[in-house]
Amino acid sequence: MVHRGVAGPGPLRSVRRRTVVVGALFVVVSVLVLHVADRSSAGVDRCDRFTADSATRAGEVTGSGERVVVIGDSWSAGLGLERSAGSWPSRLSGTVHVAGFSGSGFSEHASDCESVSFADRAPAALRGGADLVVVEGGLNDFNQPDADIRSGFARLMRTLKGERVVVVGPASAPSRAAAVAHVDALLASLARTYDVPYVRTSGLHLPYLDDHLHLTPAGHQAFGDYVAGQIAGLTT
Repeated sequence: MVHRGVAGPGPLRSVRRRTVVVGALFVVVSVLVLHVADRSSAGVDRCDRFTADSATRAGEVTGSGERVVVIGDSWSAGLGLERSAGSWPSRLSGTVHVAGFSGSGFSEHASDCESVSFADRAPAALRGGADLVVVEGGLNDFNQPDADIRSGFARLMRTLKGERVVVVGPASAPSRAAAVAHVDALLASLARTYDVPYVRTSGLHLPYLDDHLHLTPAGHQAFGDYVAGQIAGLTT
């Protein structure tokens, strides 16, 4: 006997399967959205923290004499140190003002944080004037296109036109050592093009924290003393 108008078990199972599939897709999409939101929130939190760290280091002026402005990355900011005032620029001669921002570099997108490249931050760093500007970085440009590094360097040089400038290249931090030689050579070439002194540090053997990227207090002292000596040699 055929019962008209009554669905058989096949169509019902098909409906159930579609419902399960749609439900599973909804769960997956929801998880992905939450994951992206969490990552975005984490990025914002990190940028806020780096901004606060940068402001703290900027307030820690060291030394006396001519006004020296250092524009740099986490090494200048003192990331990983108990006392950020002990970061390497404190070893330089003069009254040293530090504009360091962790994760930043010559290229615009070295950092995920907005408008923190060296060129972006240079105008604010120079508001009080400078007898010498020291630009330190390159490690965060390790994965950036050469064109972006060139563009950022050119923009920085335009901003610093008329200033006495020294560029300090990247040391061979173990976690990024494979990329250092290329970035170092590119920055040295750009420095020659713009006729500014370039201090190579890629040959230094320095002590690093467990992240193999940031310096220990002793590493900051050694790096700072080396850079200070190289800068002194430029004026003798």
